Amino acid sequence: MIEDDLELAEIITNYLKPFDIEVTNTDSPYTGLSMIKTDSSYKLLILDLTLPEIDGLELIPKIRTTSNIPIIISSARDDILDKVMGLERGADDYLPKPYNPRELQARIKAILKRLDIEPVKKPQNSIFELNLENMKIFFKDTLLDLTMAEFDILKLLIQRKGGVVAREDFIYDSLHIEDDSSLKNIDVMISRIRNKIALIDNSTTYIKSVRGIGYQLSI
Repeated sequence: MIEDDLELAEIITNYLKPFDIEVTNTDSPYTGLSMIKTDSSYKLLILDLTLPEIDGLELIPKIRTTSNIPIIISSARDDILDKVMGLERGADDYLPKPYNPRELQARIKAILKRLDIEPVKKPQNSIFELNLENMKIFFKDTLLDLTMAEFDILKLLIQRKGGVVAREDFIYDSLHIEDDSSLKNIDVMISRIRNKIALIDNSTTYIKSVRGIGYQLSI
């Protein structure tokens, strides 16, 4: 990521980490250009437009002379001309600030999926076993009796690998939870999942509440 707002860069980096997306940031466009040229392991670039040294729109053609790396423009500039020029010069997407980091994650996922470059997945933890094909979750080798909505919730917690999941994310990511469901309904379903886990092991609260945000799986 080439972003001179270091606070925003830190927020994005921390948010994307549980999705197995590792972010390296620089606030210097020329340093970023050099990094792309010398390291082919970078899969995607998040590019701000208002940068020191050179405008982001001027940087895109320089990147395209040596690399086809996907580029998502992340900018507070919402002029239609900036959007058109960015896309015409080789950017793949344009995300105006301010935005929800979850939307950025979704766009990154969509671009990488389209290019068949999925982020590297970490090994699954040994306490919970997720079987996506059969839509089953085992806890300590015991099958959990879950509703489809409960499966979606626990699946997302497992996939985040210890990261905090906002209540809203459960609604957005689930195919079996209505979009207009209240956040209180999520709390109720979490409680039910906890109870089902406790029937197998009640020594630990495996799903922890994160005040004001959502929930986190202890793995």
